Amino acid sequence: MNSLPRIAFLGTGLMGAPMACNLLKAGYAVSCYNRTIAKTAPVVAAGGVAHATAAQAARGAAVIVSCVTDGPDVEQVLLGDQGAVTAATSGAIFVDMSTIAPAMAISLGERLRDRGLRFVEAPVTGGTVGAINGTLSILVGGPEADVAEVRPVLAAMGKTITHCGGWGAGQGVKLCNQIMGAMNLLGVCEAMSLAHGMGIDPEILIKALGGGAAASWALQNLAPKIIAGNWAPGFMVDTQQKDMRLVAQAAEQAGVALPGAALVTQLWRSAQAHGEGSEGIHALAKVLQRLSAK
Repeated sequence: MNSLPRIAFLGTGLMGAPMACNLLKAGYAVSCYNRTIAKTAPVVAAGGVAHATAAQAARGAAVIVSCVTDGPDVEQVLLGDQGAVTAATSGAIFVDMSTIAPAMAISLGERLRDRGLRFVEAPVTGGTVGAINGTLSILVGGPEADVAEVRPVLAAMGKTITHCGGWGAGQGVKLCNQIMGAMNLLGVCEAMSLAHGMGIDPEILIKALGGGAAASWALQNLAPKIIAGNWAPGFMVDTQQKDMRLVAQAAEQAGVALPGAALVTQLWRSAQAHGEGSEGIHALAKVLQRLSAK
């Protein structure tokens, strides 16, 4: 008999579907829900059970995981009509793995606590590659005892699990990650643009710089896609821009200046204006190409 807690997984998109599949591989029983039911197909094929509403998926689940696009989507899937809260068992733990505003995470934790439910935030980094391979970095915020209880569940989806503090801290660290990732990718794209302008094969950058101070995830994983002209998303420009909006809001509230983050946000806005919002974030390279003489 399976002694592992049953899990409801809400949101089976590019990230959520492989994450739910990894839970199934680890031996968990998984009920799932997605607004577009067709996107639950990979989870069902792996042994999960799809439901028509979040409430149906959550019924009887000890752990309810959400992985959707933005704060209002989390509110809808958890607290809306036929949301998971309407069917959740008292004491169930909600684990939101979306990227949302820290203030929203704090609000969700308080509202769920008032209903006799528990809440842990666990935004992730590592893209679809990490989601598929179960190697995500998971940035956790919430009460220590609740984090300890769901750590085995998180370990089925990620390799590095860091308890960052209380509600809001995990989301705050995720926004810091988005700044660093954005600026690093801009550096990679600018270096490749310069190499191209000087007649140097950009492939050389990957080989020559991958082991030194310029080494990065973006250089190893996104530079080859740029060279190949493969703009398929591991993480979409539109989704990244949602995160950069959250970064700007957090900076405003904290009273800090983030000029680099503002610059790269504007460059991605150009990509969106050229119809590239559904492409991968490395479409940033195309923006620089348009700005260059060759």
